[in-house]
Amino acid sequence: MLTVRTSIYRQSAFLRKRGFATVADNFRIPVINFAQFRAAKSDSEKKSTAKKIVSAFKESGFIYVECHGIPTDTVTHVFQKSAEFFKLPTEVKQKLAWEDPRSNRGYVQIGRERVTQSADAAEIAALREKAPDLKESMEIGRDWDSQWKNMWPNENDAPGFKATMLQFFQTCHDLHVEMMRSIALGLDLQENFFDQKIDKQCHNLRLLSYPPMKRSLLQNDGQARAGAHSDYGTLTLLFQDMVGGLEVQNPHTGNFIPATPIPGTIVINVGDLLARWSNDLLRSTLHRVVAPPATKIGETGVLTPTRQSIAFFSNPNFDAEIECLPNCGSPAKYPPVNTENYIVGRLSDTYI
Repeated sequence: MLTVRTSIYRQSAFLRKRGFATVADNFRIPVINFAQFRAAKSDSEKKSTAKKIVSAFKESGFIYVECHGIPTDTVTHVFQKSAEFFKLPTEVKQKLAWEDPRSNRGYVQIGRERVTQSADAAEIAALREKAPDLKESMEIGRDWDSQWKNMWPNENDAPGFKATMLQFFQTCHDLHVEMMRSIALGLDLQENFFDQKIDKQCHNLRLLSYPPMKRSLLQNDGQARAGAHSDYGTLTLLFQDMVGGLEVQNPHTGNFIPATPIPGTIVINVGDLLARWSNDLLRSTLHRVVAPPATKIGETGVLTPTRQSIAFFSNPNFDAEIECLPNCGSPAKYPPVNTENYIVGRLSDTYI
């Protein structure tokens, strides 16, 4: 009998050969070979890949990116350091507790966040009380910020953690810049259109740990490891393990479709501010994390496995004004909005 991991891998390979990672209800998350953009020998070859990326973002808001330039060993090492951090005693992690949505840095214990599309404080509080997100996280921003400081564990408690995460933060920013250049070309803008609008690195590196738990706890009404939500910024780069659980909503039917993990790829999706920038030409799609296949424990229950993921939430510069791009239709659907005001507002709604 195939193990869950082997089964997922074989399914992934089958789908990958056909150029997409998920197919259901005519909903597709395509696999993009980004080497065809990064190593293009001509402008037309580069633009061809850029058009594929923009086309996918118009349709589903999600892509899987292979040949992205980040070595597998690098990602493996970051996952290792992340796992070591979450294994630290609770009292050690709590000393680094997240304090302020303007900072968005530090440790977030299980149940403190409740991601949702709602902006109503009372409704979110009720959702959190009824069905909190069953995950813990560690939030890391740019380390040279003059106002908001990262909250690092003692080096003796987590050897190499700080250096690893700072290097990975920069690596992800560099890929984000390249991805935004591809989007600019795909939208028939100058390739460097976004460069000076994202160069201050106002991003958030989020380490995520979903602990094992009885599946019955995830079967309450509205309960999930992370509730249905869209992301806030330009692009999210998601590195996930092979456990599974990520689901993406088909915007045409409302059904949630499993986003099957594919080894070596990064899931990249459009955030709200990029959708606003493009006048909704690029789609910011709802997604969630649900219970993956579980293991039987005794005669009466099953246990979901531990899941790890790492998300790099890419944002425009916090002083950037986001308004409809010149070639993305008229009239503009949204008034101009300041990046920092928008993101801090969303964060303020989802945390206690």
